[in-house]
Amino acid sequence: MADELMLEIVTPEKMAFSGKIEEVTIPGSEGEFGVLRGHAALLSAIDVGELNFTKDGKKTYYAVNTGYTEVTTGKVTILVETAERADAIDKERAKKAKDNAEAKLSKLPKEDVEYELMRAALARAITRISVADKHA
Repeated sequence: MADELMLEIVTPEKMAFSGKIEEVTIPGSEGEFGVLRGHAALLSAIDVGELNFTKDGKKTYYAVNTGYTEVTTGKVTILVETAERADAIDKERAKKAKDNAEAKLSKLPKEDVEYELMRAALARAITRISVADKHA
């Protein structure tokens, strides 16, 4: 069974992806890391960022929000708040969200409770734009 690598990307709303892959690159909270067949078991927190995997020699990109991943023998399970495939991202909406977050951040003091929320919103918007560009 270690000859195969199964990937599941799960959000609270749906199973975003389920299938056999060759490799996956995950935006871990301590930095990006890759998983190939035969990888050692591990648990990791996931940060906002780009997740990509290779299936049949073709890369697929997702913009993901925070969550967790579990790697076991032959399987990677990714549980995240959101996962958007590159070709499903509304780039114009992401640009508006980025502009909105930047405008709000410029007016907020760093001590304000809303500052970190806007900083996280900006990171998500930038990631979505970057991932959408990979589809173009």
